[in-house]
Amino acid sequence: MIEKGQPLPSATLSELTSEGMQSHQVGELFADKKVVLFAVPGAFTPTCSEAHLPGYVVLADELKAKGVDLVACVSVNDAFVMKAWGEAQNAGDIAMLADGDASFTKALGLEMDTAGFGGVRSQRYAMVIEKGVVTDVFVEAPKSFEVSKAEYVLANL
Repeated sequence: MIEKGQPLPSATLSELTSEGMQSHQVGELFADKKVVLFAVPGAFTPTCSEAHLPGYVVLADELKAKGVDLVACVSVNDAFVMKAWGEAQNAGDIAMLADGDASFTKALGLEMDTAGFGGVRSQRYAMVIEKGVVTDVFVEAPKSFEVSKAEYVLANL
């Protein structure tokens, strides 16, 4: 599992924007920025839709006031689903990134197999990244939702 002080692995994430499908190299996307990246097991799922993403939508401005350049959500879903979920949640200030093949999630060592529920998905986590290096990582225990909350991350910036 990725740890504090380590650089992010090389990977490509997708994002469907008003300009069309964008492929982002992780190293380029997070270079020269302070980023809060949080991951959810699945778009449109209960905790993710009712609490996790909404917390970041509400606190995006406060995170940015503390020097965060980019708030991003990543999930092992496709870019079309991530865009639709972001629109349904009014998450216009949050980059909705798709890790369709779970390659980024696996490179981080933060995958989990949910079997029949959805297969390989991401564990729930949040991390602070500065210039491509993880400065803090908050990984949830199974079936927990405490340390990856926007409120917790904001309090620990």
